[in-house]
Amino acid sequence: MTKPAYPWTATGWHDQALAAPSPYYDQRPAGVTVDLLVVHAISLPPEQFGSGEVPRFFTGSLDFDRHPYYEQLRNLRVSTHFFIERDGRLWQHVSVWDRAWHAGVSSWQGRTACNDYSVGIELEGSESTRFLPEQYQRLATLAGDLQRLFPAINPERMVGHADIAPGRKWDPGPGFSWDYFTEVYAHGRDETSPET
Repeated sequence: MTKPAYPWTATGWHDQALAAPSPYYDQRPAGVTVDLLVVHAISLPPEQFGSGEVPRFFTGSLDFDRHPYYEQLRNLRVSTHFFIERDGRLWQHVSVWDRAWHAGVSSWQGRTACNDYSVGIELEGSESTRFLPEQYQRLATLAGDLQRLFPAINPERMVGHADIAPGRKWDPGPGFSWDYFTEVYAHGRDETSPET
């Protein structure tokens, strides 16, 4: 395999991300084309930001006794490729060459098992909060980096978790403005605040 251009390493890690490898991943099916970007939202504990708990959850090091909510997470084995904090800080938990366990039971345009052919990106947020310009900017930059690596990922193939698991998942929710994200992605600027 030819080494991809900066910011990607040959092993599928982003040079600008904080690497915190997850044990929860496996290999993508042979010959699969990565052509979908899935946007998620998460906060741990719910509605609390900046706790540092989300990366611990994705790396299997969360102390489930620290908060009552965590009991329902105890037996889950979940990961994502990337996590973007409220201030735009970028984490990477799984190589983009590998399959992260982020989508669960899912389907897009009649094609099931979205984990096989997608990249998952979690934003720190909740169903009741708006996302911040720093997150949109980081997400847009990362989406551009991913499109250079996987040309089949285009704006029409950037979706929310709720789009691929309707009725089961809500994220990224009403606080995420697809119009604002599209504008930032298309123009690479961050001049106004998102309106939802």
